[in-house]
Amino acid sequence: MVSQLFTEKAEAVKTLPKTPDNDELLELYGLYKQATIGDNKTDKPNAFNFKAKYKWEAWKDLEGTSQEEAEELYIKLVDKLIAKYTS
Repeated sequence: MVSQLFTEKAEAVKTLPKTPDNDELLELYGLYKQATIGDNKTDKPNAFNFKAKYKWEAWKDLEGTSQEEAEELYIKLVDKLIAKYTS
């Protein structure tokens, strides 16, 4: 179960005045999935589905990270992005 702060940060990232770059988006995605679901147990997508493959890898790279740690890392990343894109 994620914290209220995590939920607030997940909403806040949607309102950034500028869209984060692809690497930042992948990091957000992986941390979000790890925090909310845990380790990636899904099958690897087809190699020709590049977007799905990169998202799967971003999540899979966090395997073994606790959901609590992923939540903390997600919150820190969102704070960093808010500072970067709203200043």
